Amino acid sequence: MFDNSEYKKAMEGVIARFHDEMKKVRTGRAHPDMLSNIKVEVYGQFMPLNQVANVVAVDATLLQITPFDPSNIQAIASAIRNDAALGLNPSDDGRVVRVPVPPLTEERRKEIVKNASSKVEDAKVAIRNVREDARKELKSAELPEDVSKRAEKDIDELTKTFTEKIDMAFKEKSAELMTI
Repeated sequence: MFDNSEYKKAMEGVIARFHDEMKKVRTGRAHPDMLSNIKVEVYGQFMPLNQVANVVAVDATLLQITPFDPSNIQAIASAIRNDAALGLNPSDDGRVVRVPVPPLTEERRKEIVKNASSKVEDAKVAIRNVREDARKELKSAELPEDVSKRAEKDIDELTKTFTEKIDMAFKEKSAELMTI
């Protein structure tokens, strides 16, 4: 009998990564995860923002960043400003960086949904890659034909189930993005 549990775990991992990516997509409300991709150049190397500062959402329209070392405040502000995908304009007062999160326009919402759809395709490709790995193992296992066909059908069902989960998560995120 063919054991597809490792492939199911791999697909669950793809789904988990996809959900993490969807959390990073901006929805018009300030959330610290919005800045999780920001890399700040400090001490001669690039480090994730959360390793050089504390990021909190003060309210729905404002993020506040408190650097662990106040000398890094300019580097933090410029790293956020340089990320054009976010479209944010931080300001600092010498102690903290404040990042106002402007409300999204209809055009910007559509652009964000379009960008998020590329993450959907990446996740689906990862699911299909797991399926291909399973099929390769099936062929090399030299199982009886009926067992092989049944196992292949199970892998295809898993693929279909996880692809539908990705589509549902994206549909929910799109609806969240498009509501004002």
